[in-house]
Amino acid sequence: MSKLIIMLIIAYLLGSIPTGIIIGKLFFNTDIRKAGSGNIGTTNTFRVLGKKAGIAVLLIDLLKGALASSQTILFGCPIVHGVSINGLIIGVFAILGNACSIFDHFQGGKTVATSAGVLAGYNFPFFLIAILIFAIITYITSTVSIASMLTLILVVLISFLYHDPLLTIVAIIATILVFYKHRTNIQRIIQHKENIVPFGLYYSKLNKNKNKDK
Repeated sequence: MSKLIIMLIIAYLLGSIPTGIIIGKLFFNTDIRKAGSGNIGTTNTFRVLGKKAGIAVLLIDLLKGALASSQTILFGCPIVHGVSINGLIIGVFAILGNACSIFDHFQGGKTVATSAGVLAGYNFPFFLIAILIFAIITYITSTVSIASMLTLILVVLISFLYHDPLLTIVAIIATILVFYKHRTNIQRIIQHKENIVPFGLYYSKLNKNKNKDK
């Protein structure tokens, strides 16, 4: 039991690391919470601090989730009442840490990258499928928030094919958190005011329409 508790605490603390805040303050003298959308995650970091900072935040947040869910591989599965504890259960605490960081007044990111990292540590082939889905939807919609939410929904549906109830439950938990964290994005999407990335089909369509109006 003590081993499980230690792993859960480590997972939560890993998820809680406010990567965007640290990189912003250390290398750019900028508090990412006071710029752009105010979010500390990958998308706002790309927008405010640039490509290198955004990639760094993305990779570190992925790594946080992967390390959390891989603890059972790295240190051995904790046994509670004769039952081996699945790494996904431990990974959930990294997702919760990212959503409610003890280092950021229990605020946090939108949990997408950390959730993806947890999946990578648990089932890497499924992680690659999720990344491909995310990339395709992002290219079609030119909108990261839409891609994030739709990808999580599809991950839940695809998880049924693996006949792994715990995977499906964790995917549902991650989806609920992602949707909750994206509630302001959902409002902007409905109002057609959501930020888009400068590539993809929707971006090209908007540019064509602007050129026609000139």
